[in-house]
Amino acid sequence: MKYTLPTGIAVSMLLSSLAVAQTDVWEIDSSHSSAQFSVRHMMVSNVRGDFGKMSGRVFFDGKDFAKARVEAVIDAASISTRNDGRDKDLRSPAFFDVEQFPKIEFKSRKLEPAQPGHLRMTGDLTMHGVTREVVLDVEGPTPEVKDQRGIARIGATATTKINRKDFNILWNRTLDGGGMVVSDEVQITIDIELVKRPVQSPGH
Repeated sequence: MKYTLPTGIAVSMLLSSLAVAQTDVWEIDSSHSSAQFSVRHMMVSNVRGDFGKMSGRVFFDGKDFAKARVEAVIDAASISTRNDGRDKDLRSPAFFDVEQFPKIEFKSRKLEPAQPGHLRMTGDLTMHGVTREVVLDVEGPTPEVKDQRGIARIGATATTKINRKDFNILWNRTLDGGGMVVSDEVQITIDIELVKRPVQSPGH
């Protein structure tokens, strides 16, 4: 016996398939992207650093970035503050423990319009084996441009603040005059450049 889907269900499935087909995949161009951080040291200065290796994808229809989905992965061992001894300490079990927790991951769950030119992005940040909800202020995206090879590119900048103790990164030491060697609050800035990848036909 031949079975035919009800018209309403068939139309719904068709619209869903079209929506998926119209969502493009944009990859993070790691050579033009960076994840930077700033931490207060001994209550007198800011120590800045970055992670040199980042990858990920953004699923985006090219029109409404508020409907985009973001997935990013940072190589924790790529941390650099331009001081070899300090970087070794940061990779150790006292801080990031990169042997046990080699990746820092972020997955967005919601994007909402904010002030003009900005979006509010809520997602899950997993670091040092702990997952917490974080909210980022996103500036952008920029208008789409094409490079010399005709490949479409867009960019955006995201900022947030986290408390490192929320991720079980606890090491510290009390100063003689009071206060702590390292602040708990960490300021984060992420600059990403995205490259649109061609949609491949089935079977390729």
